[in-house]
Amino acid sequence: MPRILHLLVLILALAGAAVSVLRLEQAGAGLVATEILVGQTPATVLQQPDLTAAPVVVIAHGFAGSRQLMLGFAQTLAQAGYIVVSYDLEGHGRNPVPMSGDLDSVDGTTRLLVDELGRVADAGLALPGADGRLALLGHSMASDIIVRQAITNDRVDAVVAVSMFSTEVTADAPANLLIINGAWESALAAEALRVLHLTDPDASFDQTLGDPPAGTGRRAVLAPSVEHVGVLYAPTSMIETRDWLNAAFERSSDTPIAARGGWIALLIFSVAALAWPLAQLTRPLQSQIPPKRLSRGAFWTATLVPTILTPFLLVPFDIAFLPVLVADYLAVHFALFGLISLGFLARAGALRRDAMGVLLALPIAFFCIGIFGAMLDTYVASFFAVDARIWIILAIAAGAVPFMLADAYLTEAGRAPLWRILVVRGNALISLGIATALNIEGLFFLLLIMPIILLFFLLFGTVGGWIGRATQRPLAAGIGLGVFLGWALGMTFPLFAV
Repeated sequence: MPRILHLLVLILALAGAAVSVLRLEQAGAGLVATEILVGQTPATVLQQPDLTAAPVVVIAHGFAGSRQLMLGFAQTLAQAGYIVVSYDLEGHGRNPVPMSGDLDSVDGTTRLLVDELGRVADAGLALPGADGRLALLGHSMASDIIVRQAITNDRVDAVVAVSMFSTEVTADAPANLLIINGAWESALAAEALRVLHLTDPDASFDQTLGDPPAGTGRRAVLAPSVEHVGVLYAPTSMIETRDWLNAAFERSSDTPIAARGGWIALLIFSVAALAWPLAQLTRPLQSQIPPKRLSRGAFWTATLVPTILTPFLLVPFDIAFLPVLVADYLAVHFALFGLISLGFLARAGALRRDAMGVLLALPIAFFCIGIFGAMLDTYVASFFAVDARIWIILAIAAGAVPFMLADAYLTEAGRAPLWRILVVRGNALISLGIATALNIEGLFFLLLIMPIILLFFLLFGTVGGWIGRATQRPLAAGIGLGVFLGWALGMTFPLFAV
C-alpha cells in the first residue's frame, strides 16, 4: 500500500505541475515577447504580432521583485492590444546596475529610479507600433516612482498604482489615477481613500471621479481577500486595470485576463509535493541511528539562548560587507544563531558524524535550486541572475547552513513533536524581530524579508521533514536546505552600492 500511495502522489504531483504550466502558458498564447536593453536595464516587450497604433504601458515592480512578478498585468494588457514594457529596476532581477544614492532622500535613490523609468518610457514610445500615448503601472515601492514620473512627464496619460504609497499625489495629478489595494492592506486602503478625498471628500471605493478621456479620472478599488502580494494576482486587479486604461484611451476590449494566481499556487504545491515520493527513494540509505531527542531542558536551552542572545550580541556592530541591503546582517545573524545552538546540541550529545548525510545534501539542494528554482524563475520571480550575486549567495549560505543544521537537529529531522517544530521556527523569526526592534532604522528591510523566511519554513520545512523522516539524517536536510535558503535570499535582496 505505501508504494501505491507514493506512486499515486507522484502521478498527481506531475499532473498538477503539467496542468499548471499549460494554463500559465495559455495566458500568453499568441503574444510576442522581445527582450531589449535600455542602457543596462533589461526589459521585456509583450504585444500582439504586427500591432500598429497602440498605446504603450510601462510596468514597474516593487521592492525585491522582478519582471516575472508583474507578468499577469503584462499578459492581460498585451491581450487587450497594448504594447507592454516590463523591466527590472536597478538592483533587482537581472539588472546588473545596483541601486545607489541616499535611501532617505527624494533626490537620492528615488530620483535615480524615476530617471531610469523615464529612460524605459522613452524606449517604449520609440518602439514600432507605438502611437505616442503612454500609461504607467507600478506596485508598492514603484507606485511612488510612477507617480513622480507621471507628474513631471506630460506624455503620461494614465497611471495604475497598486498598493500605492506616495506623498506626491494631489487632487488633479497625476492624470487618470487608478489605485488598487488588497482588501487586507488596511493602512494602504486608508491612504487610497485619503487620496480620493483630495478630489471629492465624499468619494468612496469603486466610484469613478472625473472624466478619464479628459485626463481627470480618479478611482480606487479593493481586491477582495488578498494582501500586498496577492493583489498582483487578483482577477479584480487585472479587470480594473484593463478597463481603466481602455476608458482613459477610449478603447474597447473584453479580452481575457491572465488569472495566474491559482495556477501558480498549484504549481508550487505540485513541485513541492514531488519531494515526498522522491524522498522515499532514499530509504535504503536510512541511518540505523535515529536523531537524538533532547530533554526538555536541553531543548529549551538550545533554542531560547540563541534566540535572545544573537540580536543583543550583534547590536553594537555595524555589519556591512555585502553590496545588498541588510543581507550581510542576516548572514551573520544566521551564522551566530546556528553556531550557538549547535554548541548546545554538541554539549547534549545530539551531533554526530555522517558522511552519507553530507552526500545526500547534494540532490536535495539540486531539487530545490534546479527544479523548484526553475519554476520560480519562469513564472514567479527572478531566481537565476547569478553573475553579480554569487558572493552574496555564498555569504548568506555560509550563515544559513549552520542555522538550518541547528533547525534539523532540534526538529530531529522532522521526527520531533509538532510543538517543538513550531517553537524552533517561531523562535528564529522572533530573534530577527528582536534584532529589527533594536535597530529599526538600520534593519527595517528585514521586515520585508521575514515573510519570505516564514514561507520557506512552511514549504521547505515540510519538505525537509519528509526527507529527514525518510533518511533519519539531519545533516542531509540541514545542509541541503541551508544552501537553498542562501540562494533564495541572495536572489531576493536588491543589490545596493553605497
